[in-house]
Amino acid sequence: MKLKNKVAVVTGVSKGLGLEIVKLLLEKEVKVAGWGRNQPSFTHPNFYFHTCDVADETQVEQAYQATVGQLGADIRILINNAGFGVAGPLESMNSADWKSMFDTNVHGIFYATKRLIPAMKAADEGHILNVASIAGLNGVANFAGYVGTKHAVRGISHSLYMELRDFGIKVSTIYPGSIQTHFFDAIPGMDAHEHMMQPADVALTIVQTLETHPNYFVVDVECRPLRPKGKK
Repeated sequence: MKLKNKVAVVTGVSKGLGLEIVKLLLEKEVKVAGWGRNQPSFTHPNFYFHTCDVADETQVEQAYQATVGQLGADIRILINNAGFGVAGPLESMNSADWKSMFDTNVHGIFYATKRLIPAMKAADEGHILNVASIAGLNGVANFAGYVGTKHAVRGISHSLYMELRDFGIKVSTIYPGSIQTHFFDAIPGMDAHEHMMQPADVALTIVQTLETHPNYFVVDVECRPLRPKGKK
């Protein structure tokens, strides 16, 4: 897809990977609507921020209507990036935390995606990219809830591309390993460090996936730090 002058929605733009994706899209002359719980300390003439917790469908609808009001309904790109994880043994996991992970990581994708599909079908072009995790490909001890949500993202993505491919719409999924972001701030015993991947590098891979030929479809991308513990 040629990105110049296209309109994109990116969720989870408050910081980290989401914000890096926004910046790269803006460099490509994309008009970007950013949906997030907190406004980033970043401004650009083509960046339109809307306060939105994707776990709340009412807020998603409000952000969608506000985006259409500013940029029109012809939105060709959706990057479902919003997500978070809570660690702990399943038997002691707080039920509210478990539910919140599914509300954001899974239901949020549903709420946002269903609203953007009709315009992509009308344009016979679109790209939905869901940010999963290597936790969507493997099991991880003490992360059953988070892993469950990311396995769900994979299943949703693969089913959706089968629904939409004949309408010119791509549905891609990226499975990053550890990224040096604030994701680890709330996880005891796990701290972000310089040997993790950098958000800008993962964002570049996402944008490159969007820039592929209209009939070239990248289904899944797995990326990891080469030396996660540094040189020996």
